[in-house]
Amino acid sequence: MGWSVAYWLKALEPRRDALRVVVIEKDPTYSRASTVLSAGGIRQQFSLPENIQMSLYSAFFLRTINEHLGVVNEPPIDIQFNPSGYLFLASEDEAAKLENNVRIQRAEGAEVSLLSPAQLKKKYPWINTDGVAVASYGLENEGWFDPWSLLNAFRRKAMSMGVYQCFGEVISFTISSREIMVPEGELTFSHINYVRVQMPNSLEYQPVECSLVVNAAGPWSQKLAEMAGVGIGPPDTPEGIKLPVEPRKRYIFVWHCPDGPGLDCPMLVDATGTYFRREGLGGNYLGGLSPAEEEEPDIQDLEVDHDFFQEKIWPCLAHRVPVFESLKVKSAWAGYYDYNTFDQNAVLGPHPLVENMLFITGFSGHGLQQSPAAGRAVAELILEGKFKTINMEKFSFKRFISGEQILERNVV
Repeated sequence: MGWSVAYWLKALEPRRDALRVVVIEKDPTYSRASTVLSAGGIRQQFSLPENIQMSLYSAFFLRTINEHLGVVNEPPIDIQFNPSGYLFLASEDEAAKLENNVRIQRAEGAEVSLLSPAQLKKKYPWINTDGVAVASYGLENEGWFDPWSLLNAFRRKAMSMGVYQCFGEVISFTISSREIMVPEGELTFSHINYVRVQMPNSLEYQPVECSLVVNAAGPWSQKLAEMAGVGIGPPDTPEGIKLPVEPRKRYIFVWHCPDGPGLDCPMLVDATGTYFRREGLGGNYLGGLSPAEEEEPDIQDLEVDHDFFQEKIWPCLAHRVPVFESLKVKSAWAGYYDYNTFDQNAVLGPHPLVENMLFITGFSGHGLQQSPAAGRAVAELILEGKFKTINMEKFSFKRFISGEQILERNVV
């Protein structure tokens, strides 16, 4: 997200070198970054129009990526996009919701078809349709791509345009504040003047002067917000409203099944929430499942619980795709969602009291695919004072103060 915002700020700046943009990254290897640890999916099958619009825009951006992110004298960008679509399965209880989602998706311009169990079986003979009432399939602009290739393309292009890269960890802010009386009482407004960055393998820190801070810290964005005073005031006051984004650990498993689905295999999302897709052409597959709320794993490390696959995922896979009875797990890893506990949707735009902190976080698992659109939206807000390409007002921090949820029903 940070590199997307940086790129768009330079691409849309009113004149060359009008802005000095710095991306601060604490992990120069990106080995623990949520971006590169994701499954790399892109879809338009959401329930909120704004999420559909963002992913449609991002799909267009990815199709024309070399026009945007190509660098002179560098090889063409290949993000290895596989347009095999998403296939959502719904039980009888969830059928009406899925059908309503498809109506919304079509109204926003997404090409999505509905399939009966008989049509589903004809198209994908390897699927066991027991318990499936209806399915939806994305006909275009859906599939998966290589996350590292997109991250590196954004980073390389942004740096070629003059964006600075700083490896280090933000440890605090230098802040000035002022009090203003309002009908409800006194409010404290803050302004970040300096970002204090601790350099790698050093006790020293570098103060970075700033006019704006974009909080793109993903799973750790609440911690960064608290450094600026967000959510540390008295409860039930605007100063006491936290950024409701926290890390949630998710596992991804890779397995081999020589007789498994072939080239026509989409990203299949079962009614249970279990998902999988083809990984290459050698009978390998990749997938996972978000655990139940009461079973959320410990986030202190990125260790994988292999029992979770055996007990929760494999039974679902073997039921839905019988040939997966004989699969063999080859590898696994874990990464973090920047999970918005309030309504599982993005937080975009400024904080109402920390005047020069903007958020781009809380995507709850669909941030990578929406990064081109979300990054542009935040850049537009900074440069133009408003969203222009897509209206993202719904995703502002103010909804946490008013208590108005905008729930996304299709979180995988």
